[in-house]
Amino acid sequence: MAEEYTLQLLEERIGYCFQNRALLQQALTHSSFTNEQKINKTKNYERLEFLGDAVLEVVSSEFLYHTHPELPEGELTKLRASMVCEPSLAFCARDLNLGQFIRLGKGEENTGGRKRESITSDVMEAVIGAIYLDGGMEPARAFIDRFVLSDLEDKSLFYDSKSNLQELLQGKLKKEFHYELLGESGPEHDKTFTVEIFVEGESLGRGTGRTKKAAEQQAAYQALLLLRDKGYVFKKY
Repeated sequence: MAEEYTLQLLEERIGYCFQNRALLQQALTHSSFTNEQKINKTKNYERLEFLGDAVLEVVSSEFLYHTHPELPEGELTKLRASMVCEPSLAFCARDLNLGQFIRLGKGEENTGGRKRESITSDVMEAVIGAIYLDGGMEPARAFIDRFVLSDLEDKSLFYDSKSNLQELLQGKLKKEFHYELLGESGPEHDKTFTVEIFVEGESLGRGTGRTKKAAEQQAAYQALLLLRDKGYVFKKY
């Protein structure tokens, strides 16, 4: 009953009700869980991820074809790759809080797998594959439009945040900046780092993450949002 409630909660969050909930359950199941439970290995998310990746490529390609008629094939390919890369899909998964629904083995759970971008991005594609099998292309397209192809400018700013910020500060504004580690907490296998970014003594943003790099990325993103509010323009999709 608890598992059914969990699946229903995710259905409400994504705006799609499965006819076959076993597909959604499979999309949320990591191989570590099936191995630990001695369940048939084909019931983890890997095959659905394979299918979802293909559906995502078709939908995102069509989206770019129509929204960027001026771009040649090579530029469209680069743009598509950046839109559906691991950090971007992990960003989308965080918006859905998808990590809380994933079924993991104890070992993977204890090493922070629930927050690992490689896993959450894979599950994002697996959910797309499950929706496609359950309802066809249209609900899969609606999910992708809503959760992957929306707010692209902010998503681009996020996973390019450190390079965008460096380009602006050092290249255009000629200002020095540095990241400062404010602290870390949690057990050794699941630490949380807090980082703040300073530009010539002024704090522009603070971020947290499971690694220093992730915390710096979040801090840089906050700084970019602040600078954008002040009128600075960054590259867009």
